[in-house]
Amino acid sequence: MCTVCGCGEAEVRIEGCLHRHDDGQGPGHAHAAGLNQGRMLQIEQAILGKNNEYAANNRRFFKEHSIFTLNLVSSPGAGKTTLLTRTIEYLKESLSLAVIEGDQQTANDAERIRATGVPALQVNTGKGCHLDGHMIEHALETLRPVDGSVLFIENVGNLVCPAAFDLGEAHKVAILSVTEGEDKPIKYPDMFHAADLMILNKIDLLPYLDFDVEKCIDYARRVNPAIQIFLLSATTGEGMDDWCQKIQSLRQELLKGDEK
Repeated sequence: MCTVCGCGEAEVRIEGCLHRHDDGQGPGHAHAAGLNQGRMLQIEQAILGKNNEYAANNRRFFKEHSIFTLNLVSSPGAGKTTLLTRTIEYLKESLSLAVIEGDQQTANDAERIRATGVPALQVNTGKGCHLDGHMIEHALETLRPVDGSVLFIENVGNLVCPAAFDLGEAHKVAILSVTEGEDKPIKYPDMFHAADLMILNKIDLLPYLDFDVEKCIDYARRVNPAIQIFLLSATTGEGMDDWCQKIQSLRQELLKGDEK
């Protein structure tokens, strides 16, 4: 249930299963009931608290099984799925990979991932505009990523609501394309503050656009001085080596930390 827009009062379909994500106490319900701001805040805190419990369980599962997990977030059309398929091509010979795909409807993206030979599970959120910890918990029961693998979670296209929902991932990756405008980080600061990593995608289109790369990077670092930024083109492959090397190095750091 989303604390921002009240979405999620619908059935969530995980391939092969059907789940109900509606406790009747979400923000949408609260608005309909005419509750005051104080009560609304209590409800939102309860929702996020419950989500954080599921996320902690997921994180514990990932640690026990040495699974390195990335949560990919962006607005629709930023190129998440193309980036993901290209990343898979770079890494699948050296690492075990798996993908959880989040969309409101269709299994199109999961089918694109499975075409690479990597297992993928589609989660359709219906009216929901983001994945949450409970959905990921159920998806893991079905997908069963192997020990020591890298798990990519491709979230629903949305730069607002996924910022608030921890899924248990090691890192949140904000993906921005040069076709969207360089001011996205300051328009959607919660997302870029929550992300550890940022990818500026589709840089092959820069000669045809009025997009200020340095200004975009400056905006992102105003919101999050520690954010790590990668410039790449999933289409041409420019910058993909650096991105994939970063995944491998972060995974190694996590595994070393788990051994301590």
